[in-house]
Amino acid sequence: MNSMKRSKAWRLDAHQHYWKLDRGDYGWLTPEAGILYRDYLPEDLKEHLQAQSIGQTIVVQAAPTVEETEYLLSLCEQEETLAGVVGWLDLEADDFVEQYERLSQNHYFVGIRPMLQDLPDDRWILRPKVIQALRRLARDEFPVDLLVKPRHLGPVLELMQLVPELRAVVDHLAKPYIKDGIMEPWRTQLKELAQYERVYCKLSGMVTEADLTGWQKEDFIPYVHHVLESFGSERVMFGSDWPVCLLAATYSEVTHLLESCLPESVTESERELIFGHNAAQFYRLKV
Repeated sequence: MNSMKRSKAWRLDAHQHYWKLDRGDYGWLTPEAGILYRDYLPEDLKEHLQAQSIGQTIVVQAAPTVEETEYLLSLCEQEETLAGVVGWLDLEADDFVEQYERLSQNHYFVGIRPMLQDLPDDRWILRPKVIQALRRLARDEFPVDLLVKPRHLGPVLELMQLVPELRAVVDHLAKPYIKDGIMEPWRTQLKELAQYERVYCKLSGMVTEADLTGWQKEDFIPYVHHVLESFGSERVMFGSDWPVCLLAATYSEVTHLLESCLPESVTESERELIFGHNAAQFYRLKV
């Protein structure tokens, strides 16, 4: 896998995106997306990473195409701040195994993310071909990102009963209703999911689930604390969700927000786990 030098202060952003509009992959990116409707590439993020002492990132797919995944992998060859790609493959495709094995030849290919939140079937993750593909990934201990909303947590819990050895991470805390302060059934179901020892959770994507223009630190504390209580400090990871976060906050604001929301009991070594070491372990980066 990837080889990189890491000091004690080394930090990694476990979730961000790059895209080029003229690629045509991004059906959801329209002029109505506002600040997001432009190209976002490594040169746009580099100064922000340096300002927050973040050495590398995991870039995550933002389009359901193999071509976009291949594009992101090509960026890794040119950009030293990229540690790996969480890409996309059609888990129901007849040639899934062939495509998976082909992409796996690239050491920057570190995970797969099906875009569950955008699918019309909330129980898609339980389809027979999908389960078959996920069992293959579980056999290889290959990471899967779960892009879900609270309504998907029930089906995901059923999935874990079927494939309990799956190495998975819940993106964006499963997008709880932070703006409205709603905790249940998100709170109970996420805690149930945390009982599976190979399931992690990303402390990412929070600001865009809150009041975009009027959020306050206090809005997020109950959610962050619940994730830490449920998963422990060794199975959570920081992700900026840049540039999507720009709808509500700058890169530095997102980073400082999580730092300020962590419980006072969190030690410095635990902060290092959350801000990089856990992600390196989960995605099996050689550091």
